[in-house]
Amino acid sequence: MGKDVIIACDFASKADCLNFLDKFTGKKPFVKIGMELFYAEGPEIVRELKARGHKIFLDLKLHDIPNTVKKSMNVLSRLDVDMTNLHAAGTISMMEAALEGLTRPDGTRPLLIAVTQLTSTDQERMEKDLLIKEPIDKVVMHYASNAAKAGLDGVVCSPLEAGKVHETCGKSFLTVTPGVRFADGDIGDQKRVMTPAEAKKIGSDYIVVGRPITAAEDPVAAYERCVAEFVD
Repeated sequence: MGKDVIIACDFASKADCLNFLDKFTGKKPFVKIGMELFYAEGPEIVRELKARGHKIFLDLKLHDIPNTVKKSMNVLSRLDVDMTNLHAAGTISMMEAALEGLTRPDGTRPLLIAVTQLTSTDQERMEKDLLIKEPIDKVVMHYASNAAKAGLDGVVCSPLEAGKVHETCGKSFLTVTPGVRFADGDIGDQKRVMTPAEAKKIGSDYIVVGRPITAAEDPVAAYERCVAEFVD
């Protein structure tokens, strides 16, 4: 897979999701199905979107004992998604077990990426709530290195971290980056944002874009603008 824009389909129901995707009559965009939509509709929403021709990033962030994650990934591998993820904090042994469970008998599997630290976790929260005293940048790179050692394909990270992840783990180690906004768009309460063009320049492999596309007056035009800035 080359660079691509992934639309975060953070909808509460199948009806809302399909109503949105029906607007795309040409190219079928790569989509992310997160907890909200998956828990609302179950595996059937994955099957339906696959049948419609969409690539799917199943964003469930597994984190449990290695054997449970291995068995769960084995189930998810049957859904034929293109990418899925887990928490790197589950340790290298959990990530290795996940990879084993995700790999089908014929050797094929979806891409498997790890979440290092959630974007809602800052240095203060990490120290006070998690008792991790190291600088957050060092923690993120350590978790990314652990994911690479476990054989994973990449990590979810801030676009601001993508370049350093590649320096630490190699150019072929994928960076999947949320936190992308248009230069002329509403950044809300975000302090650090990056445009699709900037994300491309810094080395992101995939950008995950939600409201700048899903809440746009013309979602298809917003998506095509993202693709033009990031991929083309």
